[in-house]
Amino acid sequence: MTLLVPPVMFHIPLTPGSSMRRAALPLLALAVTAAARAQAPKITPDGDPSVNSDTIYKLAVNPKQYTDQPYVFLLDDGVVRYETDGSGSQTYRQVVQILTPEGAERWGEESFGYSKDREKLTINWVRVLDSTGKVISSKPVHEQESLAPVAMEAPVYSDRMIHRVSLGGVAPGTIVDYSYTVETTSPLIPSDIFTSWSVITGRQTQRSRYVLDLPEKMKPRILERHLTFKRQETTAKGRRVFTWATQDVKKIDPEPLAPDSVYGESIIIASRLTWGDVGKWYAGLAKGRYALDSQIDRRTQEVLAGARTRDDTLSRIYRWVAQDFRYVSLSLGIGGYQPHMPSMVFENKYGDCKDKATFFVAVVRKLGYTAAPVLLSADGGVDSTIPSAHQFDHMIAAVAKPGGGWQFLDLTAEIVPYGDMPPSEQGEFGLLVHDDGAATPVTFPELASNANRATSSIVGDLLPEGGFSGRWTYAATGNNQYEMREAMSSTTKPDSAAMARKTQQVANSIVEGSTGDSLQLFEGRDLNAVPRYSVVIHGGKMFTDAGGTILLDLPLANFAPNRLISSLEARGARKMPISSTQVWGPDDRTQEMRLTLPEGWKARLPRNVEAKSIYGEYTAVYEQNGRELHVMRRRTGTTGVFGADTYPQLLDFLKAIQKDDVKVIVLEK
Repeated sequence: MTLLVPPVMFHIPLTPGSSMRRAALPLLALAVTAAARAQAPKITPDGDPSVNSDTIYKLAVNPKQYTDQPYVFLLDDGVVRYETDGSGSQTYRQVVQILTPEGAERWGEESFGYSKDREKLTINWVRVLDSTGKVISSKPVHEQESLAPVAMEAPVYSDRMIHRVSLGGVAPGTIVDYSYTVETTSPLIPSDIFTSWSVITGRQTQRSRYVLDLPEKMKPRILERHLTFKRQETTAKGRRVFTWATQDVKKIDPEPLAPDSVYGESIIIASRLTWGDVGKWYAGLAKGRYALDSQIDRRTQEVLAGARTRDDTLSRIYRWVAQDFRYVSLSLGIGGYQPHMPSMVFENKYGDCKDKATFFVAVVRKLGYTAAPVLLSADGGVDSTIPSAHQFDHMIAAVAKPGGGWQFLDLTAEIVPYGDMPPSEQGEFGLLVHDDGAATPVTFPELASNANRATSSIVGDLLPEGGFSGRWTYAATGNNQYEMREAMSSTTKPDSAAMARKTQQVANSIVEGSTGDSLQLFEGRDLNAVPRYSVVIHGGKMFTDAGGTILLDLPLANFAPNRLISSLEARGARKMPISSTQVWGPDDRTQEMRLTLPEGWKARLPRNVEAKSIYGEYTAVYEQNGRELHVMRRRTGTTGVFGADTYPQLLDFLKAIQKDDVKVIVLEK
């Protein structure tokens, strides 16, 4: 699965920094006010008439006050202009003070991307200055332009270009000042505007400004989040100009476990569309793109040979398209929004997300099933209250279920079993598009904790000399299976020597000094295979004899959250909400040992632990039945966001689990 395309007019600022000199404040304030009263400034290689560069350079900070930051932003600036058809320009400028060698490494080279056919890139200036504002280098020492990696992989899909510049003289104590403009002459999505700006950059930022210039008749949606200042709005000569300007933006030091949504000052601007408008637009692009030829029909019948049920039929088509057609990792928009014809995808044996989804929909429709494409964001986070196609960078398929509802299938997720969805898509928003242009907003299903299991078990005999004889097994389901499937998805199989080394490595990771055999793995690309590892372990040393006291090392994961408790308590009183997803989330993990002790041996059993809260559940069991010593630990998480007033509950819950910080068990002969 991969992202599609960043929104055409989308800016994510880099990082800020520094303490300001109060004498310079009025100068910049006057420049910003002037820009707000008139039209947006026209920035060219000759400069920005609305900002006094010398004033900005005087905002340089004392590095000793920012030892936690490799660089700071003296200015983070964006000026965006749109026309009613979606064409326009975006000009971004950043003035960066370098504080450390790591900062110099970060800013010694910059890259700028653009579409060769739809956009024009202008590097207005790139210069390096000393701390007084004296120019060290007035232009890059080297420039290079080439196809973006994705365009080199599949040139028929993308015209993306990368313009790289190398800067000379960048070192701690210097200032990097660059500005560039991207003009959009042919918008991908006519009249659909979606742009955003983050005031927070991850570093101290002395000055932040964002200017939006629109035709006066345009009435955009504007969503402001957590802003600590007000925007300015003016109208002149048929244009409406919005200006957001502020200063001394601190680097955020977020509280542990706080949801991302509670931090950051940001702005989103979008056209006043509906999801129905987006549906009609995409349905128009996809019209006529579901036709199949006789070659595809014949291959479909071969794939379905022996299939008897609906699920068998659909799962075979899903596996065929997901695994046998190479995925060209392109975001929606970078490769365009109109899917290629199925015949082209079939011939090339590759496609991007929209091509694979369209191919699948076309095939299953011909088999008599109701299916449709679904637009979404591969990483989630779509704001369902702001309809815009620019929020989507991915496409999957949906098939109608016999009893109602939809089954969603990501054809780029080649190791995700039929019927499941990648974790990043679960619980997120999507837009199902029908052929007539009707659009159905959907929320994708999300697996519960008990579906996302990871279970480790060790069963066998403890030998009197300290060795072990038995089997270790690890299995996973739901979202916990994908790390295993990824590790086992290579089509290159290890030889016998490599397998022997792997067997020994696994055995030693469970019982130190042991040997292993009968290693059982699984095929990660076999979507029907149960993700499971197993190995037989012999020998090694499970206990130490400390002067007659036998200490058994527990070969189980320790769930005691010592570091988390320390980090929470170090912050003092809680101010922000708590995301249960960031505690453990929908996850269910079990560690279990069943160990047969030598005749006559007994264990000094630690106390059992039971803990339950809105953040999850925890159980630890220590028991001996005859010769069998049984130890089990199970930790289950939840989802949701809870108020800061639940912090005491969380801390009590974590400290209850901390009591099970058991690493050894004393055995008595």
